[in-house]
Amino acid sequence: MSDRQWLNSIRRELDDNILGFWMNHAVDERRGGFYGYIGRDLSVNPEAGKSLVLNTRILWTFASAFRLFGDERYLAVADRAYQYILEHFIDPEFGGLYWMVDAGGHPLDTKKQVYGQAFAIYAFSEYYRATGNEAAFRQAVELYDILERYSYDKEYKGYFEAMTREWRETDDNSLSEKDLNEKKSMNTHLHIMEAYTNLYRVWKSEQLHGKLKELIEVTVKHIVDADTAHFILFFDEQWSGKSEHISYGHDIEGSWLLVEAAEVLGDEALLEEVKAVALRMAEAALNEGIDTDGGMFNEADGDGTLIDSHKDWWPQAEAVVGFYNAYQMTGDAKYREAAERSWRFIESFIVDKEFGEWHWSVTRDGKPSSNEQKVSPWKCPYHNGRACFEMLERLGGVTAAH
Repeated sequence: MSDRQWLNSIRRELDDNILGFWMNHAVDERRGGFYGYIGRDLSVNPEAGKSLVLNTRILWTFASAFRLFGDERYLAVADRAYQYILEHFIDPEFGGLYWMVDAGGHPLDTKKQVYGQAFAIYAFSEYYRATGNEAAFRQAVELYDILERYSYDKEYKGYFEAMTREWRETDDNSLSEKDLNEKKSMNTHLHIMEAYTNLYRVWKSEQLHGKLKELIEVTVKHIVDADTAHFILFFDEQWSGKSEHISYGHDIEGSWLLVEAAEVLGDEALLEEVKAVALRMAEAALNEGIDTDGGMFNEADGDGTLIDSHKDWWPQAEAVVGFYNAYQMTGDAKYREAAERSWRFIESFIVDKEFGEWHWSVTRDGKPSSNEQKVSPWKCPYHNGRACFEMLERLGGVTAAH
């Protein structure tokens, strides 16, 4: 399809199906903020807890939408998310944000999961970009200072996964039930890098410049496997790998986030090094992680044997951006074709044409999986919304309104 056709398809999907769904269905009018759980059939569990990840991702998404399009409806949702986070997630005693609150907004899990703090930095800095809200800017910088004070590993570099509410060491590191209980992870570092990149856009701090550069270098040196060009997923303090699983979605997501970080940093030598690494990651993801229908598998074992042939919603979104990013770096048409095939797969199988938004996952034969989550602690408008924002900008279809 032509760039214009693709742009039109993406804009319709973003406005009518993704952003429209969250505005029409996710707002909790009775208790404030947004529902913590909605099933595929739009059944709401009003008693579900509300996660930091869900709420910061909603804030980031709708702040971005307002920044790009200037639509006051998007600003209203961003304002709602920001106020709810301020009132219910911020820890007034020890700083940082709780991991989970209950349906009424009371602290439910007070652990300081660093991944969640990173998403708050990402969201606050984006809200500031969109609105000029100085308080959000200060909160992003304050969170950055807290992470550097408590989570940064001064001996081996990188960041620890989690701390107690009081910012003390903990043995409870796991991000979710499927994650290993290790001190460091690819996932947390990827999203700290993403957060610091966005913060650096609005705060040209010399210290932040150094920290972002170090994060990029740590990722290239320790987290990307030099032999396979796949991410290693878990580590001990000294960067010894603790997992051989391959996550294709994280690989392709990381390939473009690394390039974005280096571009925003402005270090030309590092950017060239990163582009070479990112291209190897995209190539490996294309050769090993894509099915004949254009969909991206979830996970494989270290030898490439599929251990999860389902196709979750978020790797498909990241594949569109990651492969198009590889096309922009190389001009090689195979990457543009891969990005377009990913988009066509999304349109054909991932978009929920009955109830709206996207299915959590489909099986290898394209049928919706048994996972019914439409809104949940992890099912948010961030991956699919961001993929649309990125592609609209990369295809030349939008210039920021703010």
